[in-house]
Amino acid sequence: MNFKRFFAVFKARNIEFFRDKASLGWNILFPVLLLVGFSFVFSGDNKGVYKVGVLDLSAHQQHPFLDTKHIDFVDYQELQKAQDKLTRHSIDLIIDYDQKSYWVNELSPKSYLVEKIFQAQQHTFKRNILIGEAIRYVDWVLPGILGMNMMFSCLFGVGYVIVRYRKNHVLKRLKATPLSAFEFVSAQLLSRLFIVMFMSSAVYMGCNFMFDFYMLGSYIDLLIIGFLGAFSLITMGLLVASRSKSEELIGGLLNLTSWPMMLLSGVWFSLEGAPEPMRIVADFLPLTHLVAGAREIITEGATLADISYHIYVLVGMSALFLSLGAYLFSWNTER
Repeated sequence: MNFKRFFAVFKARNIEFFRDKASLGWNILFPVLLLVGFSFVFSGDNKGVYKVGVLDLSAHQQHPFLDTKHIDFVDYQELQKAQDKLTRHSIDLIIDYDQKSYWVNELSPKSYLVEKIFQAQQHTFKRNILIGEAIRYVDWVLPGILGMNMMFSCLFGVGYVIVRYRKNHVLKRLKATPLSAFEFVSAQLLSRLFIVMFMSSAVYMGCNFMFDFYMLGSYIDLLIIGFLGAFSLITMGLLVASRSKSEELIGGLLNLTSWPMMLLSGVWFSLEGAPEPMRIVADFLPLTHLVAGAREIITEGATLADISYHIYVLVGMSALFLSLGAYLFSWNTER
């Protein structure tokens, strides 16, 4: 081994990295952002141990029970929706102050304990019983896991490929051919969309044999929301990679794009009862609407009409990302 040549290459690579200010800055900044994100989402002394649904919560803020610590109170406008959540153990109690009634799930240990706390302050409310087995966590988290896998495949599958093509001057050579930018971008998007949907379907069907997943809705509806969510994430990857020329930089940008979605899109935990600023930020993330829509189809039997809000948002985001990505797209490494 020639140590002189080895040291020359070693030195050159280090200089190349430290001179790339974007990559260097990201490697320093990303761990800090990650720690801040985790501390914001998962820490805090006031995190609720129990979750109680209240019909028309804003109109009954004066009731003393709503000041109880370590209980998250979730506003519901429809009793049926709250009851569905209670039967599936998503919440632990339902209170209707107008009708002086509350509902408890007798199969839920948490529901039993919250009822005892509520009865210590309220003796005159009518007790109603609901019975329902809890949905397994693997059934609840399934849409989040599949959505997260789709997110990484969409973002990195498009972003890294385009930047590598641009850096190796493949795009520059393609520009000299009759191939138009629209044709190239369309082929990349549809190819990735086919791969993502095929792999996600294969993973779902394979795991379904092992876990026998809970499914109340339509598989066609699930496929449609998956298609729209994947397309939105692919167009986001196109936008991020539209002008970047550095593989190190695109890695940082894609991590910056994907990690907030992992933390704030309801992949691992429900956003019901979360702080309002967190829910506002989550609403701007395409993975939020993909996971929420798929979860409602699987666990609640929702139809496309029931999740129309998520569909409209995904379509709007796809159109915005695609328009900006096509407008900013560059064939060359020069900016």
